[in-house]
Amino acid sequence: MEAAYNFIFEHENDDILENLELLDNIVRRPKTYKERRDYFEEYDDVDFRTRFRLSKESCLDVLQMIEDKLEYPSNRNKSISPINQLLLTLRYYATGSQQITMGDYCGMSKSTSHRIIHRVTVAIASLGRQFIKFPASEEEVKKEQLQFYNIARFPKALGALDCTHIRIRSPGGENGEHFRNRKGYMSINVQAIGNANLEILDLVARWPGSNHDQTIWNGSYRNTIFESGQYGDAFLLADSGYMNRPYIMMPLQNPLTPEERLYNESQIRSRNPIERLFGIWKRRFPVLALGIQVQLKNCLPIIVATAVLHNILIKAKEELPSDDPEIQLPAPWDDLIEQGHIREHRHNDNINRDINPVRRSLINNYFKSLHLQSL
Repeated sequence: MEAAYNFIFEHENDDILENLELLDNIVRRPKTYKERRDYFEEYDDVDFRTRFRLSKESCLDVLQMIEDKLEYPSNRNKSISPINQLLLTLRYYATGSQQITMGDYCGMSKSTSHRIIHRVTVAIASLGRQFIKFPASEEEVKKEQLQFYNIARFPKALGALDCTHIRIRSPGGENGEHFRNRKGYMSINVQAIGNANLEILDLVARWPGSNHDQTIWNGSYRNTIFESGQYGDAFLLADSGYMNRPYIMMPLQNPLTPEERLYNESQIRSRNPIERLFGIWKRRFPVLALGIQVQLKNCLPIIVATAVLHNILIKAKEELPSDDPEIQLPAPWDDLIEQGHIREHRHNDNINRDINPVRRSLINNYFKSLHLQSL
């Protein structure tokens, strides 16, 4: 069964959680609250970025956008300030480890840590409509197409389409096995459309790992819009795991003529940004590569929140920070990122070289002309 799990933010019941913490206090020694460390003072910007994956400036910018969602009504129980809530959450994204995260915040219970990370994650993910946007106006469309053209002279490309698998713990239950992908681990198969600048323009983060990329595309809102013709003659670039559509340009299986080879070279080079995007996104926020070890309902907001942060940092032109020496990687980074890329079987309709008349026309006219100009 191919099932999609709707992305719904579920706010936890603070009253219930507070009651659980009261029970903790009955059987444990009273909590001792240590003075919070000032990480802005403690670390220079290089070390800060290594530890939290954002610069101090970008961190404060994000805080300004979500601070009103993190304020507590009182300082009861020495509540954690909004900036420390954000830093704790960023530290979790940077490590994927509750143990390391809580170790940086002495005196914090596990339930408090979970609650804060979820609260901050939902706050950041709520910025999705502001920072994950598909081009809408004619001016925006032309801007994106020009940037793709500048890579390898591929015309009218509006975005690069692909999926990546993000490891999760087994959700259990009767639907748990739907999340086991073809490499054998549990995952969410996340679809993204990226632009030439490595920004995420569109994101679908709700499908179990057993689903194929084409299935996810078929069920997406963006597919409906392209099928309606709203984007005119604009293209998406994809690999051969997708079915042929007039608006999806994929490589030819066996290019024979000079213009076919030129088409393939341009298509592959122009599609490369989506692969680089996935690599940078996961390397900046290692929780995506190491695995999100929380309940399924809390995995989905984490994926969206890190995508929002990714776009914010790409727009700010922030370089990828150094790897954190505290994180013990189970494999080299290239291997971890490759584990998230599961190559789809080529569709039978891709064997027919002329099944997509739009692609054939593009090759016979535009790319043939380019080839002749190069002689």
